[in-house]
Amino acid sequence: MSILVNKDTRVVVQGLTGKEGMFHAEQMIAYGTKVVAGVTPGKGGQSALGVPVFNTVAEAVKETGANASLVFVPAAFAADSACEAADAGVDLVVVISEHIPVMDMIRAKAYLNARGVKMVGPNCPGIITPGECKIGIQPGYIHKPGTVGLVSRSGTLTYEVVHQITSAGLGQSTCIGIGGDPIIGLNFVQLLELFRDDPGTEAVCLIGEIGGDAEEKAAAVVAAGYPKPVFGFVAGLTAPPGKRMGHAGAIISGSKGRAQDKLAAMEAAGITVVRALGEFGATVAQTLK
Repeated sequence: MSILVNKDTRVVVQGLTGKEGMFHAEQMIAYGTKVVAGVTPGKGGQSALGVPVFNTVAEAVKETGANASLVFVPAAFAADSACEAADAGVDLVVVISEHIPVMDMIRAKAYLNARGVKMVGPNCPGIITPGECKIGIQPGYIHKPGTVGLVSRSGTLTYEVVHQITSAGLGQSTCIGIGGDPIIGLNFVQLLELFRDDPGTEAVCLIGEIGGDAEEKAAAVVAAGYPKPVFGFVAGLTAPPGKRMGHAGAIISGSKGRAQDKLAAMEAAGITVVRALGEFGATVAQTLK
């Protein structure tokens, strides 16, 4: 089982004919993802990787039945591309593009929310249900079908934890990189709720980092009575205040956003906190086996 995407998900790639879009769409197709359409304004009627290209997402959805979109366009156009996908009627928009202006994302997020369209990202690796569907830039070969759900603010740490879980003999139900920007789509709390209701997910891993209060809000959900084991890690334990750690949203401001506070909230909620990242997979395996 899985959340959000599965073997029946039909994907339209916005920006398919660009260098990055072409490369990663080819990887997605090789993984088995149903990439049914591409969109590049002005290139409608062409094909790329054997996939038809349309001028608009609306045309692509009408002709192919696409129900999810992958946004792989330059930052200046990414927010509008997400809004176009929402207007076309897809259920899920995955935004990989980075450096999108904050005000653009505030507008786009409100636009998608008003239409009931879910968004993953921006500035994220995407979402993958191992063996069924990969929408994004993840290295598919490290994933394995299983029962561990994973949500992460860090792309690189997502890959590290997935590799450890797979190496420990377990697999993943669905893995989602939610991105490290200040304004994102689906968050820890919303995805915890989806994993709670998924019978194919036995446990959930949360990979957090400094900045914001997403981890504290997730801890509150678990503290209120979450029915599945939850494992947590927070990157940036030694980060000094005011130092931005790679992601725009990963910055300690005053006394807020500190890793120590997030870890304390997780432990108080009953989340199994892993302080050494290299022990994550073994900790999950020892608990679940």
